[in-house]
Amino acid sequence: MKITLLVVGQTNSPYLKKGIEDYLYRLKHYIPFEINTIKDLKKPKNLTRENQKKKEGDLILKYLDSSNTMVLLDEKGISLSSRGFSEFVQKKMASGLKELVFVIGGPYGFSKEVYDSVKEKLAVSEMTFPHELARLIFVEQLYRAFSILKGEPYHHD
Repeated sequence: MKITLLVVGQTNSPYLKKGIEDYLYRLKHYIPFEINTIKDLKKPKNLTRENQKKKEGDLILKYLDSSNTMVLLDEKGISLSSRGFSEFVQKKMASGLKELVFVIGGPYGFSKEVYDSVKEKLAVSEMTFPHELARLIFVEQLYRAFSILKGEPYHHD
């Protein structure tokens, strides 16, 4: 199985980029993993929030197909512990899935069309984070999930 993190907009902060790169390097020892970036919309200030979500949503849905499962990382999603998330990943791997796509949306979240098309949602936290920071938190948790599954000493209960 391959895991993809689909994000809206670039990661601009140098310290967040460095942290993400560190976990990308660590993850390659466990599973094929990549981050795909949907470019920022041009002139988003000329769009209403709903129009921006709709345009971003259309771009997100282009990644959804029958060979993958998409999971929204969304405050309305279910909350899992790190161990719970590792079990979630393990079940997806055991299901024979070709690709698991996690999605972090734009600043206003997801469009109705995305919510209607994607059935699984996980919360990164009940707290709100900038989208760039949520990317780092997610890749760290994915690394933690694999270290738990492999019985490695990274995670402490």
